Amino acid sequence: MTPLRTFARGMLAAIFVAEGFNALRQPERLVQRAKPVTDQLAPTLKSIHPKIPTDPKTLVRVNGGVQVVGGLLLATGRAPTPAAVALATSLVPTTVAGHPFWTFDDPDQRRTQRIMFLKNVGLFGGLIFAALDNEGRPSLTWRAGDLSKRAQRQARRTTKRAIKTAKREARIALLTAKGALPTGS
Repeated sequence: MTPLRTFARGMLAAIFVAEGFNALRQPERLVQRAKPVTDQLAPTLKSIHPKIPTDPKTLVRVNGGVQVVGGLLLATGRAPTPAAVALATSLVPTTVAGHPFWTFDDPDQRRTQRIMFLKNVGLFGGLIFAALDNEGRPSLTWRAGDLSKRAQRQARRTTKRAIKTAKREARIALLTAKGALPTGS
């Protein structure tokens, strides 16, 4: 990984590590804001598995844990694509719960919350870039297509060789049957 990529990923990851750590240590400060979102998610989580916790405090901690681990993985360049995807996924409920600017009547509070909402949208965009960054290597889609093309070429070559060999063997068998060639003993 280039120094610039390392630096950029570290900068992008820093807010997730810091805020995720705070959510793990002090989830109480986020529970009230998270409650409307966690209440909506609870039935879905219960339908996935009945033992999945649905209380807001636990979900805030889980989200914080995802952000700490994902942030550290992204910053260190270990599994950056899954880390960026996990962080982007964790950012959606965080943004909806934390910055619902549309619910504020006070213009100053609405503006502040809208700015924070858009900041998170920008972070989401940065995480998409981080998830798609192949460090100069061709994408997985391109590599799979190229591998498929090479396999098809090899299959055509093998088929042509097999046909040539079969024709040669058929000629030899025919000439041997006619007595034009001596049989091997």
